[in-house]
Amino acid sequence: MSWGTELWDQFDNLEKHTQWGIDVLEKYIKFVKERTEIEISYAKQLRNLSKKYQPKKNSKEEEEYKYTSCKAFLATLNEMNDYAGQHEVISENMTSQITAELARFVQELKQERKSHFHDGRKAQQYIETFWKQLEASKRRFERDCKEADRAQQYFEKMDADINVTKADVEKARQQAQIRHQMAEDSKAEYSSILQKFNHDQREHYHTHIPNIFQKIQEMEERRIVRIGECMKTYAEVDRQVIPIIGKCLDGITKAAESIDQKNDSLLVIEAFKSGFEPPGDIDFEDFTQPMKRTVSESSLSNSRWDGKSEPKPGSKSKGKLWPFIKKNKLSLKLGGGPEDFSNLPPEQRRKKLQQKVDELNKEIQKEMDQRDALTKMKDVYIKNPQMGDAASVDHKLAELGQNMEKLRLEAQKFEGWLAEVEGRLPVRTEQSRRQSGMYDTQNTSGLNNCAQDRESSPDGSYTEEPSQESEMKVPVTEFDDEFDDEEPLPTIGTCKALYTFEGQNEGTISVMEGEMLYVIEEDKGDGWTRIRRNEDEEGYVPTSYVEVYLDKNAKGAMTYI
Repeated sequence: MSWGTELWDQFDNLEKHTQWGIDVLEKYIKFVKERTEIEISYAKQLRNLSKKYQPKKNSKEEEEYKYTSCKAFLATLNEMNDYAGQHEVISENMTSQITAELARFVQELKQERKSHFHDGRKAQQYIETFWKQLEASKRRFERDCKEADRAQQYFEKMDADINVTKADVEKARQQAQIRHQMAEDSKAEYSSILQKFNHDQREHYHTHIPNIFQKIQEMEERRIVRIGECMKTYAEVDRQVIPIIGKCLDGITKAAESIDQKNDSLLVIEAFKSGFEPPGDIDFEDFTQPMKRTVSESSLSNSRWDGKSEPKPGSKSKGKLWPFIKKNKLSLKLGGGPEDFSNLPPEQRRKKLQQKVDELNKEIQKEMDQRDALTKMKDVYIKNPQMGDAASVDHKLAELGQNMEKLRLEAQKFEGWLAEVEGRLPVRTEQSRRQSGMYDTQNTSGLNNCAQDRESSPDGSYTEEPSQESEMKVPVTEFDDEFDDEEPLPTIGTCKALYTFEGQNEGTISVMEGEMLYVIEEDKGDGWTRIRRNEDEEGYVPTSYVEVYLDKNAKGAMTYI
């Protein structure tokens, strides 16, 4: 079926239809363009999501990613990043293979359509102009025929009238002949124009217009084929990334399958194991029989209650804070601790020391590699002086030697501490095992020193009253039982929390904005104030986070409110 033969008289409708076809193409281009924008936006959101949950460098989160579940989550984030990349590929391919190509095709199509319909209008105007010439020739022939008939009738009338002179009759005859000749000429002209018009009209409707309409038809069919190809490309672009997306999803599945709950449980043990033994049974002490009580760890702790009110049954011991908090308060605020990690339980201290020794050994090896490289460079300079001055390397070699010596001394120091810890880990007393649940981050010397520090507090806010038994010379256990039943510090005022503070470090306490608490130790110039919430909760908060109301009448003997 050809538009040239079937639609020879539908020029205007074809013009509207082809314009509609171009509009459809432009609509499809707009659709694909919006799809690419969605893909880019989706990829960007996925990348931002992946980045948001990535562990921050040099933060506590990095330590959490030693667990298999966290590793699997990290692998999921990385796979999602690759997944987002495939959506970017979809956008790029659709833009280059569909949007850009179709935009160029539409421009070419518009130019071609304009040319075809220009030719059609030109042919149409030609045949219409020729038609007007034919009509004019026809009217002129008709007019000349009528005038010739009137001239002939006039001649015949003059010729029959006997009263008309011969000259008038001759004149009428000549006029009739002239009109008759003009009619013949008009007839010939009309016949010629008619024949030519019929020929041109046949050419117009059977040759020119069909050819033009055929080209328009082919143009329209190319448009239809092209939009179909673009739809296939649209699907193919998506299909091409499916295998890679599948690999991303397989990676997520593989990461999930790699989660090992037993391994994570072992990591928890490694992370928090103190190395202490659980406390054993407590010996029964019979107070009903008069007898001399032997000085023991238990009697030492009980003697502290002599002359004082007995603790309430069922109540928790007061002052259960770490006994070394006050001593190590500054290091806690600065985020550090003792160089030998003596503030940690034995097992954790051993791991920290081992980690430090490994780091120092790596640094030493790095310095040695640099020294070897410089030594080789010096040898090359000695053999080939034109390549460089061998003396220029000596300063760097000397500097490396000094650094290595410092690192070796540092490593020996930590190795000594490590050997000391590994040599005494299993030795524990019954009483120290009892206290290990409370003091799982401090060693022996640290605890005893802190105990002395508490009793000789320079601020004068709290001083232990030694009882008769506590003054006796007794063997000092690894954890002095004095801390087990330490009396609470008295309140010296109140404070209001100005901001919320999350106490995440040992010895600190979390407070909420607007909360009212008791002050038990004011800021000593280090920026921290010690507060208490209730009998069991007390710790340090930044002084700038609270508004303190000190009681001017407060004395060292003030009781807990």
